[in-house]
Amino acid sequence: MNAPATTTSKSEATRAHILASALAAFRERGFERVTMREVAADAGVALGAAYYYFDSKDALVMAFYEQAQAEILPAVERVLAQSRTLEQRLRAIIQHKFDYFAPNRRLMAALSSHIDPHNPLSPFSNDTARIREQDIACFARAITDSGVKLPPSTLPYLPRLLWMYQMGLMLFWVYDRSDRQQLTALLFDKTLQMILIALKLASMPIMRPLHRQAGELLHAIYDSDPNVDFDQANQ
Repeated sequence: MNAPATTTSKSEATRAHILASALAAFRERGFERVTMREVAADAGVALGAAYYYFDSKDALVMAFYEQAQAEILPAVERVLAQSRTLEQRLRAIIQHKFDYFAPNRRLMAALSSHIDPHNPLSPFSNDTARIREQDIACFARAITDSGVKLPPSTLPYLPRLLWMYQMGLMLFWVYDRSDRQQLTALLFDKTLQMILIALKLASMPIMRPLHRQAGELLHAIYDSDPNVDFDQANQ
């Protein structure tokens, strides 16, 4: 009676083993150079078995993204609960990404060439939308829990903007050749301080005209509803 569960467990273990072998090959020999045949050989399985679990290298990368998200989210949830300020929360979210992806920095650099939203592996593609929205939701929680005050015309866009900020840091990081990526650490620290100062200034009434302009721009980029009243939204 336990055969189906045993079979499923063995199948999951085989799939995980193939993925781990592929990631090791990508790290050692480069994503573009490794073939599915090599992945199968490294994993000690037949080529057909490798294709049974992953129909392409792209499928392996998507599995890597999904695995990373599943492992990162619980840790991010913990740091969000333990932190008390927006600075602490943003530092924790982004630093955890650096720490998690450090063993795969070379692979992340190779994948950065797939940034076109029409490429399924792009962090901006429809295929990665679920992962992206989960990540953005973490920034939304950090903002809500920290009590950030901005007009309704701009506040809803802040989580996505912070996610974009994170992506910019990650792109700099994968190509950072400084010792232990010290330039990335400096960039992270200084730009985060600038963002925090800008958010404090943004809450001042004198900044209301800027919020209107920013809200109209963000709406044009991210939304399609033409019926937003920005005068009302900035009140």
